[in-house]
Amino acid sequence: MFMTLLNSQLIPDESLSLSLLPSCRDHQQALADRLSLSNQLAGSQDELPVRRMKDSYIEVHLPLGTDPTLREKYLNYHKGVRFGRILEDLDSLAVLICYSHTHNKALQRSPLSIVTALVDKIDMRKQVIHPDCDIKFTGHVTWVGKTSIEAKMHMSQYHDGAYTPVLDATFVMVARDPENKRAAFVNPLKPEGPEEEELFQQGEINKTRRVELSTASLLKVAPTAEERKIVHSLFLNTLDTKTVSFRSRVLPPNSVWMEDAKVKGLEICHPQERNIFNRIFGGFLMRKAYELGWANACAYGGCRPNLVAVDDILFQKPVEIGSLLLLSSQVCYTEGNYIQVRVHTEVLDPLTRHHNTTNVFHFTFVTDKDVPNIVPQSYGGTLTFVPDGSMESCCSHQILTLPSA
Repeated sequence: MFMTLLNSQLIPDESLSLSLLPSCRDHQQALADRLSLSNQLAGSQDELPVRRMKDSYIEVHLPLGTDPTLREKYLNYHKGVRFGRILEDLDSLAVLICYSHTHNKALQRSPLSIVTALVDKIDMRKQVIHPDCDIKFTGHVTWVGKTSIEAKMHMSQYHDGAYTPVLDATFVMVARDPENKRAAFVNPLKPEGPEEEELFQQGEINKTRRVELSTASLLKVAPTAEERKIVHSLFLNTLDTKTVSFRSRVLPPNSVWMEDAKVKGLEICHPQERNIFNRIFGGFLMRKAYELGWANACAYGGCRPNLVAVDDILFQKPVEIGSLLLLSSQVCYTEGNYIQVRVHTEVLDPLTRHHNTTNVFHFTFVTDKDVPNIVPQSYGGTLTFVPDGSMESCCSHQILTLPSA
């Protein structure tokens, strides 16, 4: 399917009648209308026809080179492309890919609600994105479970007479009922040929890895023996040797305390950013988190950082309209000229004062010069710092920070 991207909404050249975008009717009425679609849900995955990977293939064009008005929306003050806008587009594309996989021509509208569960990884293959050159997105479903779908997407840009790769992204989406209250079954996927078999097997590996990382969370289990040695070594390296007190801490040369490397923000969630379920669009949350993380990396490194990788964006809870969204970015690991930033978002209920975590983001940036070493001062900060490999492995999506720390 070939499409054009306009104002961050995917406009198909061929009608799918998927009802992805809200109409002019009131959102509450639209949600009420969707209740009637519940009887169209499959009772089991076996009731649904098998799909091929090419059934969900989509190609989308972003005409930055020929549409000055659209270009202005994507332009940053460095005369480059706002990557937060790209994140929004990737999220929209992932949703549409999954709707294409589950599309039923006999139904006028899809009974499924497709929502973003997590961004498994985004690998940057090129740091410079030109603001005046057309962009092309392609993608399709590569793996499915019973109610979840993995979609891989690729972005390339037309420059010097040819399209060159810019990034590769892997999103995991989940299917819900029309009210977005419970899981719903999706069409099974049948790989065709060795290349598709490899993609499907990689999806199985990704699922297993996510389960293992979840069970290894430091919120659930104690650090391993090797991790405890790292924690103790970090603590000893900051002790004041002139005293015999564990409370006397000294910052090593060319270092910054982790507590001093935070940037926070607040968003009031207005209806303008809502999706068809009357909740905040996931792409908007990713854009805001990325921009805060980038600002923190910029302030910490003292120069403009470039994105290297995005890992482990978890969507734990939806964000309701009218919420007070608190964003907190933390530089949690540095090595040479690399900076990793963790962004935590939570919703504050102003009446009860309760805080509920909604999302966790991990961004890795690179700068033109070496940056100060980040040094944890508290036990919690130390656990966030503990690496799971080298910075080079992080760029290959081996997460440096232990998940959910």
